[in-house]
Amino acid sequence: MQRILVTGGAGFIGSHLCERLLVEGNEVICLDNLFTGSKASISPFLGNRNFEFIRHDVINPIYLEVDQIYNLACPASPVHYQYNPIKTIKTSVMGAINTLGMAKRVKARILQASTSEVYGDPEIHPQKEEYWGRVNPIGIRSCYDEGKRAAECLMMDYHRQNSVDIKIARIFNTYGPRMAVNDGRVVSNFIVQALSKKDITIFGDGSQTRSFCYIDDLIDGLIRLMNSPAGVTGPINIGNPHEFTIMQLARIIIDLTKSPSQIVFRPLPQDDPVQRRPDITLAKKELEWKPKIELEEGLRNTVAYFSGILQNNQ
Repeated sequence: MQRILVTGGAGFIGSHLCERLLVEGNEVICLDNLFTGSKASISPFLGNRNFEFIRHDVINPIYLEVDQIYNLACPASPVHYQYNPIKTIKTSVMGAINTLGMAKRVKARILQASTSEVYGDPEIHPQKEEYWGRVNPIGIRSCYDEGKRAAECLMMDYHRQNSVDIKIARIFNTYGPRMAVNDGRVVSNFIVQALSKKDITIFGDGSQTRSFCYIDDLIDGLIRLMNSPAGVTGPINIGNPHEFTIMQLARIIIDLTKSPSQIVFRPLPQDDPVQRRPDITLAKKELEWKPKIELEEGLRNTVAYFSGILQNNQ
């Protein structure tokens, strides 16, 4: 048994990670300020004697004794991180400083949940870890993009200067049960619109591409990275290398939901990337990891989840 801290543990990814760590027999501390996280996501674990929830904002220091830290705290959807951009970048930067300080003090291993957004609107495709990215530092998305880039910088500097045991995961688009209804990301938007028989809104012409990783595959990748040899610091891409256009995604969801929804088009938001797909060669080599769940299977599970949520909300 290890004592493991998950910041942002009541969020979409965090709650699945907490669940998996508990199943594996660990003691888990979930820390979240519930800005985008939800107590409902972790309610099944509250009676578990190996689970502890602390309502706290990582912008402020906290002193805990732990063996591992997964730093997931930060709103990840454009709708949420643009709502309060100053708070978003403070969460990434101060959250990294505070969790790294804890890791240094107690000699814990720390994993930073970074993002494919560090690549910006990329000039190379698919994206390899050695690519430095093409990011607008003053755009409406930069609070998130540059905050995560700064967090990666802090991780590497604490590692080089203070020998902190670090891991950096660059997470690509992830979906699955427990996404919020108002999440604002493309999979949840399309499913909720289709189930509600509303028009499905595509920003741009639908030709832009994304890769979609099911949550169970992502969690497996994060845990493998955390428990990899000390020399494997990352950054390592964790995502699904199969690429789909946004139009393809919309049509698959319409078919799965048997929805009468029509597709409508809106202008593409500023700095929205045209292509996004991970090169996972490094993850295959260092972690022996690759995703197993195909898009349609994962979407069926996600549609079933949202269908239940929407019925309960009626």
